[in-house]
Amino acid sequence: MRLDALLQELLGRVDEIMEYQERLRALLDAVVGIGADLDLNSTLDRIVSAACELAGAQYGALGVVGADGKRLVRFITHGVTDEQISAIGPYPEGHGILGLLIEHPEPLRMHDLAEHPRSYGFPSNHPPMKSFLGVPIRTREHAYGNLYLTEKTGGADFTEDDERTVTALAAAAGVVIDNARLYADTEQRRRWHEVNAEITQLMLGEFDADQALQLIAQRSREISRAHVSAILITDGDELVVRAVDGPADYSRYVGRRVPAGLPILGQVVADDGQVVILEDLAQVLKDAGGATEFPEGAVLGRTTIAPLPAGGADTGGMLIVALEEGANNRVADGADLVRMFAGQATLALERAQAQRDRDMLAVLEDRDRIARDLHDLVIQRLFATGLQLQGMHRLARPEHQERLGRAVEDIDTTIHDLRAAIFELQQAPDSSSLRSDLQALVSEYAEGLGFRPRLTVTGPLDTGVPASVRPQILAVVRESLSNVVRHAHASQVNVEVTVGSGRVVARVSDDGTGIGSSTRRSGLRNLTERAQSLGGAVEIGGNDPHGTVVEFTAPTD
Repeated sequence: MRLDALLQELLGRVDEIMEYQERLRALLDAVVGIGADLDLNSTLDRIVSAACELAGAQYGALGVVGADGKRLVRFITHGVTDEQISAIGPYPEGHGILGLLIEHPEPLRMHDLAEHPRSYGFPSNHPPMKSFLGVPIRTREHAYGNLYLTEKTGGADFTEDDERTVTALAAAAGVVIDNARLYADTEQRRRWHEVNAEITQLMLGEFDADQALQLIAQRSREISRAHVSAILITDGDELVVRAVDGPADYSRYVGRRVPAGLPILGQVVADDGQVVILEDLAQVLKDAGGATEFPEGAVLGRTTIAPLPAGGADTGGMLIVALEEGANNRVADGADLVRMFAGQATLALERAQAQRDRDMLAVLEDRDRIARDLHDLVIQRLFATGLQLQGMHRLARPEHQERLGRAVEDIDTTIHDLRAAIFELQQAPDSSSLRSDLQALVSEYAEGLGFRPRLTVTGPLDTGVPASVRPQILAVVRESLSNVVRHAHASQVNVEVTVGSGRVVARVSDDGTGIGSSTRRSGLRNLTERAQSLGGAVEIGGNDPHGTVVEFTAPTD
């Protein structure tokens, strides 16, 4: 009998050893399995599945603790179908017993979840759960998250061996997770540098600034896996959206001005190049009194805002990379990469400005060459031709002298027009031209008069007239032409503007009925007051043999 007992005890020990070896083999297989690849998402799924298999749990979950160390930002489940998850509702954030492991990261076993004083109960449609085992996961001595296992197979409680096995798995999981995160960071940085090379290559050739900014917004959103990325440029006291990219067509936001009631954006611009990270952009916008959703239909959560570094073009602004609320991404860890993209945006704006300046310089050089050719060649030849015609005038027959005289007058008019064209060519293409404004004004009144007034310009009109005098010249011409249309019944109107000898003279004459004593002169009186404020004068008189002359004079020095 004693021998039988010893044999039974020996067999029991052998079974325990075999069970221990089997558990150890399963643990080693699980550790090898969870490190099969370096993709973080699939790694987390395998950790939960392996923990459930090792401990014999029907349900399992891995909760990832957020940067604040107080709530769960991600929840990976096992044993629950997608239909059940949808019926249960939002994932837990770490209250009750789940939060107990966040506050005290130590292994925890319970016979019945409902008996614990921190139990909040289960939401509706939640499957029943009783036995519980919770184990923390650490990476480099920092809490990453917790493993939650419930419903031991057969309705039993989780054992001390289950706790030791899952704790060992959690220790190995911490190393695997850390490696997966390092790999993900390395891959992300590699991709960011590839994209920066792509953007740099674009800017080496001819490109459009808006095209480059849109590419920067698109690539920054793709790499950070954000919901929306936008580039805002300062315009005075406001910020203007220059580029935006998201899962839908957000082009309608381009050109939109951001409300001034968002102090966080103003803080970023004035914060001397510091990257700002917001855990919950939607809440910040709500607290600031702005829209709670931008774009519509998206609730934005963790957001990285990097100001555009100051450049030669003195361009201010920011790059915003925003995740959708609840998304799992480590944008904060890539703040230096977001700043790198912000630097690319500044470089794109500077390169585009340099490209525009270069094109403008080429246009101005070409215009200057054309102006020299017109002055040195064309005008001189016309002038010589006119002199020859004048010399032939006294030799020609009387019936030909009139025709020669008209030809000389046409040549003089052509020379005046060419000189006017030369002055216009010497103006920058995007600068205001008084000569062009006068031509447009004369053309405007051509329909009302039934003919086009004759415009004669002498002297450096666009370079010799001060900016303060230009509006008054246009006002004199406009008021005079308006009076001619309403009262004069004229058949000919001449508009002459002459610059020289330290003054500018604008003279409008017509051959109409003349100005009578009963004609209202409030408009002309206003012109007189304006001229006097500039140190000039307006004179109104009759034209020979009939008509009216309005003459405006102002100093140019």
